[in-house]
Amino acid sequence: MSPRFRTSRRALSAAAAAALTLALAACGSGSSSDKGHDSGMAGTNHSAMPSPSGSGDGMASMPGMDSTSTGNGLAAAKDGYKMTATAATLPAKATDYRFTVTGPDGKPVTDFAVDQTKRLHFYAIRSDLTGFQHVHPTMAGDGTWTAPLAALQPGTWRLYASFTPDSGAGKGKDFVLSRTAQVSGMAMASPLPKPSGTATVDGYTVAVKGDPMAGMAHQLTVTVAKDGKPVTDLQPYLDTYAHLTAFHQGDLAFAHLHPETKVDGDHGGPTLTFHAEFAQSGNWRLFLQFQTGGKLHTAPLTLHVG
Repeated sequence: MSPRFRTSRRALSAAAAAALTLALAACGSGSSSDKGHDSGMAGTNHSAMPSPSGSGDGMASMPGMDSTSTGNGLAAAKDGYKMTATAATLPAKATDYRFTVTGPDGKPVTDFAVDQTKRLHFYAIRSDLTGFQHVHPTMAGDGTWTAPLAALQPGTWRLYASFTPDSGAGKGKDFVLSRTAQVSGMAMASPLPKPSGTATVDGYTVAVKGDPMAGMAHQLTVTVAKDGKPVTDLQPYLDTYAHLTAFHQGDLAFAHLHPETKVDGDHGGPTLTFHAEFAQSGNWRLFLQFQTGGKLHTAPLTLHVG
């Protein structure tokens, strides 16, 4: 090989290295803002996509929460916070589920911020997305929470704790942690209803409109009617006119969709808006909870996310 040819190869290699450096710099220029950035719309994190979790009980990254959110509800531990419980099996009847949230120091957390009138929200769902329960447990002085569950059908259940520490390393961050429990008996799985924009419960018809795409912020519009007439007497429930929770078919990833409609007395409706972000495509099972005449209604429906 001639000296001239070797010089030419060195020049080409140097030019290629410089181009690669510039390309990497360009790609990295947005990375600092992409890590938990504020999308400009309250209650979202455009970078919230599922990723493997070291906890072994799920995945990290949380859809449908704001830029301080951590986890998608499938992990028992995240960022030093852990949901612990002794019960791995539960009876097929009404029962109390006890658990503790420990912090990075290993001690039970007892200081929680109030979110939608509660310091902690607790959810239960069976693996086939049936049997949804949303309850509000009570905490003892030692940090032990007790969640009163209605009768459970046999099968595998996932139990979620949604909370925001009000002190410590995780202050101001929204966490959703979960554990699984087995309910004894013969499990009979129910097929997931096909995607539909409407659902009927207790004589009320709920319609959800919107075309959400995975990883993007979207607005969902909900309308409530009864006997073909718009409902305008929705009462506040958890400081909002409706509470909307979603679970992903297959892995049971959790999404809490944030209401945008302001509460003003006992005359909510008929139209409500929610800020939604789903980290994964596929079918999601939504549970819309609203209150009229002092009675809570829960309307389930399946929504497809592209």
